[in-house]
Order: sequence, then C-alpha cells, then structure tokens
Amino acid sequence: MNKPDFSKLKALYINCTLKRSPEKSHTKVLMDVSANIMKKEGVDVEHIRFIDHDVATGVQPDMTEHGWDTDAWNDIYKKVDAADILIIGTPIWLGEKSSQAQLLIERLYSMSGLTNDKGQYKFYGKVGGTIITGNEDGIKHCAMGILYSMQHVGYSIPPQADAGWIGEAGPGPSYGDDGKVGLDNDFTKRNTTFMTYNLMHLAKMLKENGGYSTYGNSKEEWNNGNKWAFNNPEYR
Repeated sequence: MNKPDFSKLKALYINCTLKRSPEKSHTKVLMDVSANIMKKEGVDVEHIRFIDHDVATGVQPDMTEHGWDTDAWNDIYKKVDAADILIIGTPIWLGEKSSQAQLLIERLYSMSGLTNDKGQYKFYGKVGGTIITGNEDGIKHCAMGILYSMQHVGYSIPPQADAGWIGEAGPGPSYGDDGKVGLDNDFTKRNTTFMTYNLMHLAKMLKENGGYSTYGNSKEEWNNGNKWAFNNPEYR
C-alpha cells in the first residue's frame, strides 16, 4: 500500500476548555495525541485555546457592529477559513459540551451564510471532527451535538470522527494526570488514531477534487433560478 501524502493539508485544533492559559488543559493533552499524528504525516497544524481570546457572543460575523466593543472572532475565523480540517476539543460539564464550545459553534454558524468562490456555502469542502474528555458520561452525546452542528454549517464528517476519554463517574483524576492517567487506554488510543487518519483521508480527497461539484448545491445557482431536478409534489 502506498503511503498517502497529507503534506498539503492544514489542520486547526480549537480547544474549548474553560481554563485560560497557562493552566493545564486535560483536553489539550488528548488533542495533542491527534495533532502529533498529523504533524508526523506532514500536516500543517495550529492550536487555539478559545477562551484566551475575547470572542463576543452572537450569530453575526462581526459583533462590534451589533453593540460589542471588541470581537476577536474575525482573526480566529481567518485561521478557520484557511484550514482544511477543524477539530473542536471540549471537556464535559453536566453531561454537555463546554460553554466555550457552544460559543464557537454559534460563531461558526454566524459565517454559514457566506459562500465560497463556487457559490456554495462557505464551509463546503472542509472536514470536521471532535475530541472530548471528562470525568462523567457524555462523550457520544457531546460528539453528536458538535458533529451535527458542524455538518449543518457545511463541514464534511468522515467515519469515526470523534474520540474521547472519561474516567470513573464523579471526582477523580483527569486524562493525562501524573503523566499516565488514561494514556494506556487502548480504546481511546485506537479511536483517536482512526479519527485522525479519517479526517486526513477525507480532507485529502476533497482538496484534490476541488471540493464538491456545484451540481445541485450552489446557493448562487439556486438564487439564479436553477432548481436542477427539484419539483414540488403534485396533490390530487
């Protein structure tokens, strides 16, 4: 089997921990496992800790036009737009993704009405995944919401696009504590590896094929009157 060349890809990891830098983020420890695989495969990788940036709340591209004094989203969005792959990392709190993850999703949604140079929605041709950690149940629940939201705004989701680790229910050590907690969990190691490669494989295929064909999915064409094979049903 020939080894794929992933070197033309860019990946952005956004960590939605509630801890500001330089406080340790257990979520980043697992995100680094995935990121290091990508780096070894030649992918251009960048990390952002979302809470370190003064991102305004709202669903408009620039919230300074809607009453906010500052909004760091536009600078972050430039990195999102440049990336072929976006991985959202979050801890679990009360069974849900973090408030920072929800804020990120809302700001992605604020850009979803924009179009690319083919007249498709802006995130078409980009690939998404998620990494989740915590001390309570909720990996699949959080992944379900995050991945649904990503595909809804245009991201493509490959098979096994989520990975995570949770300890015993209730207070206890978190992933990466003492340099060993969770690191020997084969299920987490395998899922993180499979997720990472599936993200790279799909991103490579989309990039090499120029994303999706515009046949049947171009907002620009639809607005110009092209409805392809669509017809309203006839009621008798």
